[in-house]
Amino acid sequence: MKTLAFFNNKGGVGKTTLAYHLAWMLSDQGRRVLVVDLDPQANLTSMFLTEDRLVQVWDTDVDSGQSIMGALDPLIRGLGDVREPHAERINSRLYLVPGDLALSGFESELSEAWGNCLDRREPAFRQTSAFHRIASMAAARVQADIAIMDVGPNFGAINRAALISAAHVVVPLAPDLFSLQGLRNLGPTLRKWREEWADRKGRNPASDIPLPEGQIEPIGYVILQFGIRDSRPVKAYERWLNQIPDTYHHCVLDERGDARSLVSDPSCLGLVKHYRSLVPLAMEARKPIFHLKAADGAIGAHYEAVQHCANAFADLAAKISDSVGLPPIVAQLALVS
Repeated sequence: MKTLAFFNNKGGVGKTTLAYHLAWMLSDQGRRVLVVDLDPQANLTSMFLTEDRLVQVWDTDVDSGQSIMGALDPLIRGLGDVREPHAERINSRLYLVPGDLALSGFESELSEAWGNCLDRREPAFRQTSAFHRIASMAAARVQADIAIMDVGPNFGAINRAALISAAHVVVPLAPDLFSLQGLRNLGPTLRKWREEWADRKGRNPASDIPLPEGQIEPIGYVILQFGIRDSRPVKAYERWLNQIPDTYHHCVLDERGDARSLVSDPSCLGLVKHYRSLVPLAMEARKPIFHLKAADGAIGAHYEAVQHCANAFADLAAKISDSVGLPPIVAQLALVS
């Protein structure tokens, strides 16, 4: 099972929308997908579930709730370890571990646990590895090929625990100054977390606690919400687009070398338009943009945009599948049969 996180400390770049659509596309392509919402804002969960279903999932009077907090509850209360998480069935190949706004309350425990791992304290390792173990349990139960984690836009303790649980990371970007500055902060932070976890992991006093490897390998970036005119990015965006490849390689991958372009940069996984007029239709229909039909209002120019979106995400899903090492779909289906 592969693990992938979408992360950028700069908010508002379309990270959650990207995770949502990629999860659906991978499922459409035949993958078994688990989505784990580790963003305390729980926006990804609200994209998958209706408000009525959210009320049920967050009801703590029913089996301590069916969100991520239900799985964390015994650990947080000091009554035991994490419990088997609930995995919400979206379709036959797509499942969700729902997020919860209450997750923000776990931040202080995780922050303290990070330091306590250096003192070889077992409870600290149970807390720090909680997200990894919850995702692993859920993925094993639904036989997921890949677990996709959505996290918030900050460098807090929740995101640190989430990121060390991910073998691979995709960085969503917008073509603006703020995303470039975010890259300059993101790269050194990921390297620091990787090194610090490698130091802590060897101090684990309890061999029965499965710990994440803490690989946090950046496999590339996706640029979202750019404008196009005559098949070219508009001039206002082009200034920042041209700086992204070198900034990514220098700051995230810690590489130097000749100047790179988007066209030649293998780390550029895709450029995804902002389908402004289709987003409200998709939200109302509670489905990804590329599933919209004429009955949903996708007619005329909207229908053409739906097809464009489907092609863009199909290409992106194929690139990400290859980057994380998922087997080809045909071979995978042959194994299943």
